Amino acid sequence: MLIETNKKPYIILNCAMTLDGKIATKTGSSEISGELDLIRVHELRKEVDAIMVGINTVLVDDPKLTVHKIPANIENNPLRVIIDSKARTPLFSRVLNSDAPTIIAVSQLAHPEKINKLNKKTEVIVCGKKQVDLNLLMDKLALNGVKTLMLEGGSTLNYSMIIANLVSEIRVCIAPIIAGGKESKTLADGEGVQYMKEAVKLKLKKSYNLGEDLILEYQVNTQ
Repeated sequence: MLIETNKKPYIILNCAMTLDGKIATKTGSSEISGELDLIRVHELRKEVDAIMVGINTVLVDDPKLTVHKIPANIENNPLRVIIDSKARTPLFSRVLNSDAPTIIAVSQLAHPEKINKLNKKTEVIVCGKKQVDLNLLMDKLALNGVKTLMLEGGSTLNYSMIIANLVSEIRVCIAPIIAGGKESKTLADGEGVQYMKEAVKLKLKKSYNLGEDLILEYQVNTQ
């Protein structure tokens, strides 16, 4: 059961990673978890109000961000939220199709012409000066009825959301593979903390196997 709040959305960061913590190779390849985990992910998509990714995910993967690995109706698709400070979302992206509503969050640096073109396809929210203000965006989403949100971000967006104390829960699928690569993406990159004592603390809630994969569910300690 997901926990709902009356303020910011309850946010679940979900990702699949290799045993050495990689969520994608330097080329963007991210086929990591097995079929059972993909079903788990789509069951979670069906349960939440919204799903959020960063612009790099859109540019590299062109995802649909819908529920399609399990039986579902179009009404089961969550709101799609794209973090896109400079309004770089291609107009032919699959997140702009009619399968589900989409919000593109941009900053004031985004070119007005790009915003106007995107506005003809979907809803655009200007939220922040040089980059998207994630706290403000979460407030806006909450006012629009989003109580639960699934974060399928890349490593930079994941870190930004975690360090801003916006993530309530983390669910990780660990696949029995090792990718290596100093340029490969990890669960959370970004600037990082200076000392381990500053690291974000987690509490293990649940762990179980799905085929050959291991699922770990953590509550984020925001204190």
